[in-house]
Amino acid sequence: MEKNKFIKKLLIAIGVIVVIVGAIAGGLYKLSQDGVLNMADVYATINKILPYFIPFAVLLIALIVLRIILRGKSAKTLFMVKWQSILVLVLAFIMTVNVVCFGPMVSILNLKFTKVEGVSEKAATASKNLTEQIADEGTVLLKNKDGMLPLNKDVKKLNVFGWASTNPCYGGTGSGSVDPSNCVTLLQGLTNAGYELNSELSDFYTKYCSTRPEVSMMKQDWTLKEPTADSYSDTLIKNAKDFSDDAVIVITRVGGEGADLPKDMSKVTYKGNKGDFEPGQTYLELSKTEKDMVDLVTKNFDNVCVVINAANPMELGWVDKYDSIKSVLWMAGPGQTGFNALGKILSGQTNPSGKLVDTYAYDLQSTPSYNNTGAFAYDNAKGYNFVNYVEGIYVGYRFYETYYLNNEAGYRKAVQYPFGYGLSYTSFEQKMSELTTDDKGNISFDVTVTNKGDKAGKDVVEAYYTAPYTEGGIEKSAVDLVKFAKTNELQPGESQTINIAFNEEDMASYDTNGEGSYVLDAGNYGIKIMSDSHTVIDEKTYTVDKKQVYNESNKRSNDKEVAKNEFEFAKGDVTYLSRANNFKNYKEATAAPTNFSISDANKANLTNAETYKIQKNDQDKMPVTDAKNNLKLYKLKGLDYDDPQWDKLLDELSVKDMTSLIALGGYQTSEISSIGKIATVDADGPAGFSSFFNTAIKGTAFPGAIMIAATWNSDLAKQRGIDMGEESKGIEVSGWYGPAMNIHRNAFAGRNFEYYSEDGVLSGVMAANEVSGAASKGLYAYIKHFALNDQETNRLGMLCTWSSEQAIRQIYLKPFEMAVKDGNASAVMSSFNYIGNQWAGGCAELLTNVLRDEWGFHGFVITDYFGGYGYMDADKAIRAGNDLMLSTTGETGATLDDTKSATAVTAMRKSSHNILYTVVNSKAYDNYKPGLHLQPWMKVAVGADVALVVILLGLEVLVVLNYRKRKDSITLE
Repeated sequence: MEKNKFIKKLLIAIGVIVVIVGAIAGGLYKLSQDGVLNMADVYATINKILPYFIPFAVLLIALIVLRIILRGKSAKTLFMVKWQSILVLVLAFIMTVNVVCFGPMVSILNLKFTKVEGVSEKAATASKNLTEQIADEGTVLLKNKDGMLPLNKDVKKLNVFGWASTNPCYGGTGSGSVDPSNCVTLLQGLTNAGYELNSELSDFYTKYCSTRPEVSMMKQDWTLKEPTADSYSDTLIKNAKDFSDDAVIVITRVGGEGADLPKDMSKVTYKGNKGDFEPGQTYLELSKTEKDMVDLVTKNFDNVCVVINAANPMELGWVDKYDSIKSVLWMAGPGQTGFNALGKILSGQTNPSGKLVDTYAYDLQSTPSYNNTGAFAYDNAKGYNFVNYVEGIYVGYRFYETYYLNNEAGYRKAVQYPFGYGLSYTSFEQKMSELTTDDKGNISFDVTVTNKGDKAGKDVVEAYYTAPYTEGGIEKSAVDLVKFAKTNELQPGESQTINIAFNEEDMASYDTNGEGSYVLDAGNYGIKIMSDSHTVIDEKTYTVDKKQVYNESNKRSNDKEVAKNEFEFAKGDVTYLSRANNFKNYKEATAAPTNFSISDANKANLTNAETYKIQKNDQDKMPVTDAKNNLKLYKLKGLDYDDPQWDKLLDELSVKDMTSLIALGGYQTSEISSIGKIATVDADGPAGFSSFFNTAIKGTAFPGAIMIAATWNSDLAKQRGIDMGEESKGIEVSGWYGPAMNIHRNAFAGRNFEYYSEDGVLSGVMAANEVSGAASKGLYAYIKHFALNDQETNRLGMLCTWSSEQAIRQIYLKPFEMAVKDGNASAVMSSFNYIGNQWAGGCAELLTNVLRDEWGFHGFVITDYFGGYGYMDADKAIRAGNDLMLSTTGETGATLDDTKSATAVTAMRKSSHNILYTVVNSKAYDNYKPGLHLQPWMKVAVGADVALVVILLGLEVLVVLNYRKRKDSITLE
C-alpha cells in the first residue's frame, strides 16, 4: 500500500515537471511557427533549460518521500509539512524560472521583448521615396525598337499578360526577403501612372491561381504558374484586342537563400503543365507554356513590351525572334514602392537610366562556370563537399571580352547584352579629355556628357582599362572596370563634366606565382570610356615605364601591410582557366569534375568540430582579468582602437563576461553590467530590417542589392545607408546584417538578388557607400558573407571552395576590401563555406592576415547563423579572428570549451576588444546614461518576483497562524 502511494505521488510529480517543461517547449515551438524563433534555437534552448529543472524535480520527489515518511504523525504536523512543502515548491519554481529567464533564456527574451516604437513616419516616407527612386534609375531598358517607349500620350489602356503580372517578385527569400503585403503591386504601379488595365485578364489570372509556389530555405517548389494558351478563350482575346492595341508581357523568376536555381528542371519539384521543360532545360529558360503565351500575344498584338522581373540573368534570345516585341525592360525585385517606376517609365515620366550589372549570354550552359556550379561530394572525405572556381579571374564580362577578343562575330553569337548595357529615351555624347598624371601615379581626366536628344535623362560614365598582357604571364582580362559616375538629369542640349580619377596601382594585377604580390607591369595601358564592357567610346594611353612591384618596400598606398600570398591552401588540385595560347586549356579547365577525391595533402588540414584540436601556445601570457579599475565603456567612445585606456577596461573583464559576450551574439551583443556595456539589438536583412524574434522590428522593403547596383548611382547607395540608419532609430537596432556583397559568379546562384553584381568594383563602390551612409547615423553594418559564399548548394555541408589567390583577391574579396578601406566598415559577417580546406569563420589568413593586418580593419567579425553543422567551433573562431557567434543560446559549439589557457583568454580579450570598440562607437551610446539598464521585460519580471515573494510571505504567516490554532491530533492515514 505504502509503495503504491509512493509510486502514485512520484508519477504525479513527474507529470507536473513534464507539464511545466512541455508548456515551455510548446511556447517556444509556437514562437518558431510564428516565425519569431528559429527551430534550431528552439531545440538548443530546450536542451539548455532542462538541466535547470533537475533540482526542482529532486526537491519535489524529496518532499513526497518526506510526506510518506511522516505518515502517522499528528494532523497538525502534517498540516505544517504539507503547506511548507507547497510554499517551498512554489518558491523553488519561482527561483528556477528566474534562473532560466535571466540565464539561458535571457538573450531570447531580450530580443523578443525589446521595446520598439516603430519606424517614424518621416523615416518611412523618405525610405519609400528612395525605394521608388532606386527603381526609377535601376530599371534597365534592353530594347526599344521603333521607339515604342515611352508609349504615346494617347495610349490610356493596357493589356497585361502573364500570370506573374498578378503575383510578381518584389525581392527574394531568406534573410534578404521582403514582406510584400504592403508593397505597391505591378498592376498598381501601372494604374498609379494613369493607365486603365484590362481587369478581365487580371481576373482570369487570379482565378487560375492566387498564390506563388513556395521557394524558401526550407522548401522549394519551382513551378511556374501560367495558364495554357488554349485556356485563353477567343472571347478573352477579342475583348483584349478591343480594349487596347498595346500589350505588356510579364515574365518573373524568383530566387532566395538556401537553394540555387535549378539547372535541370526535370530533377526538381515542378507541378506545372505537362511538357513545360525537357530534361536538361534550366529554370532561366522560358517554359513551353510561357512560350505558347508569348506566341499568342505576339500574334494578336503589334506593340508588345516585355518586362523581365527577375534578378538572375535569363536567356532572352527569344525577345528578338518576334517582330511585335518592340521593347524589353529588366526590373529586378523593386521592393515596397518600386513598381511605381514601371508605370512612370512606360508613360515617359521617367527616362530609364539603369545599366546591367551582369552579362546576358544567349546560352547559360556555355558559361565557363556552369559545369562547376552545384553539388559535388568527396568520396574519400565523409561529409565534405566541394566547388571549383575553375574560371579564375575570368568571371562574367572579363571572360567574354577576353575570350572573344578580336572575334566580333563570335562575341555577337555568345553575348546578347553586355555588362554595363542600358538604353535611354534620349541620346548622349561623351567626350574624353586628355589624361592628367603626376609622379605619384595619379591619373585623372574629364568626361563631358551632353544630352543630344529631345528628352531629359541621366547617363553613366563607365571607365575601364586594358592592361598589357604577356603571353603566359599574369592572367589579365581584356578590360576591367576601374571607375564610374552617374550624371545629373540633363535637359536636352545640356552638358555636365565629370572628373574620373584613380591611381595606377588600381590597375595592378596579383602575381601569385611570381612576385607573390600585386604587380603593375610596364607597358601601355588603354584608359577607356565605354557605353558598356564591350563598346568603346574613346580611349587614351597611359604608359608605365618601369614595372612596379608592390612588395614590402613599396606597398600599395591604401594597404596597412603589404599584400602577399596567403591562400596557397585554397588552390587545391584544380586546373584553372588561362588566357595562354588563346585559352588553349578552356575545354579541360571548364569541364565538369571527374575527380571526386581530395588529395592527401589537402585532406590533411581539413578539420571539423570532431577533428579540430584546440590550439594552445605555451608562450602566451595570461592576461589580467577581474581588475577593479572603475572604468566604464562609455568613457572610451571616440578613443582610438589602440588607446591605452582600452587595456585598463579590458583588464576589468572576467572570463565569464567574455564567454557570454562571445557566445551569445545572435541578433544582439550582450550586456556586461560591470563595465556599463548595454545589450544591443542587431537585425536582418539586406533589403530592409526584419527579425525572427520581434515582429515589431520591421522596416521598409527596399529593392534588392542588384537593383541598387543597376542604378550605377553611388549617391543613391549612400542615401540608402542613411535611410537604414534613420529607420534604425525607431526600432532600437544598432547593427544591421547587411549589405551583402558576394559575386554573381553564376547566373543560377540563389542569392544573386541579394548581391550587387558580377563585378567587384561596382559591388565595392555600392557597398562602401551603403556602409558609410549607415555609419553616419551610428548604425554599424555587417558586410557579408566573407567570403567566397557565391552559391547556396551545400553551403552548410563543409563546402570546400577552391580558387586561385589572384581570383580571390581581384574578384571575390574586392567588394569587401573597398567596403573596409573606403566605407570604413566596422563589422563583418563570415560565411558558412570553407575557403579551400579552412572554414571561413576559422580562417586566420582571411580574418586576421588580410582583413585586419593588410586592410587595417578595426571592428569585429561575427559568424553566419551558428547552427554548428558539424564544423563551426567557437574556440577555432576566436583564435582565427572571428569574434562573435551568431547564436542566441550558446549551444552547438558556440560556447568556448577552453576558457582557462592563456591562449584562450588572450583570444577572448581581443574578441571582446573588437566587439566593444564597435558597439561603443555606434548609435547605441549616443544618448547613454550611466546606471542600471534593465530591459522592459526584466522590470516586469522583477516586479512580479517582488509581488510573489510578498504573497508567499503572507501565506507563510497565515500557515503559521493556522498551525498555532490547530489542536494536536493523530491522523488516521
